[in-house]
Amino acid sequence: MAVRFNQFDHDSATVARRLLGQRLVRVVDGVRISGIIVEVEAYLGADDQAAHTFGGRRTARNEAMYLPGGHVYVYFTYGMHHCMNVVCGKRDDGIAVLIRALEPVEGIPHIRRRRPAARRDTDLCSGPAKITKGLSVDLKLNGEDLRTSKRMFIEQARQRALPKSKISAGPRVGVDYAGQWAHKLLRFWITGNPHVSRHRQNDARSAGIS
Repeated sequence: MAVRFNQFDHDSATVARRLLGQRLVRVVDGVRISGIIVEVEAYLGADDQAAHTFGGRRTARNEAMYLPGGHVYVYFTYGMHHCMNVVCGKRDDGIAVLIRALEPVEGIPHIRRRRPAARRDTDLCSGPAKITKGLSVDLKLNGEDLRTSKRMFIEQARQRALPKSKISAGPRVGVDYAGQWAHKLLRFWITGNPHVSRHRQNDARSAGIS
C-alpha cells in the first residue's frame, strides 16, 4: 500500500519542490484518477503581493488557506475555472502551493471525458484549470484534509525529493500586478517533462535554492 506524502509543515517554496514527482490522487465513485505532479507555484503569505493572503487578508473565500498544512484550498476564478492549492506550514500562516500541471497516470479515460478539448495526452492536465476539470475538483473539496481524506490525497511516489539538477524555476504565471513579486522564481517544474504547461520556458532557470 502506498504511503501518503506528509511533508506539509514547511515553507511553501520547500513544499513546492518536494511535491514534484509525487502522485496526486482523486477518487470518484470508487475509481482512482491520478497524476504525477510536474509543475507547481509557491505562494508565501502576507508579504507576497501575489498571494491571496497578502497583507493578512482574510475572507470567506481564502479561509482554507489559513488551515494547517496538508489541507486543500480550492478557489473559483474568472467566473469559470477552479484552481487547487496545497496549504503549507502551520495554522494561520496563510501559505500554499498551486498545483499547475500533472502527468496523468490512472483514470485517463475519465480525464479525457472531462477534457474533450485536449488534442493529446500531454495537454490533459497541463494547467491548473485543466487539472481541476479533469480530476473533478471543485469547491466541494475546499478545506479537504489530504492526510486523512478518502476523496483526495497525495501518495509518496518517490522517497526523496528530486535533485536540484532536475528542477527548473521561473516567475509565476498571471501575477504581473504583484510588483517585485511578479519576478520571483517561485514556479518550479520537472525539467524536460512534456506535461508541463506552455509557460515553462518563460525566464527558465536552474532551481538552485537551498
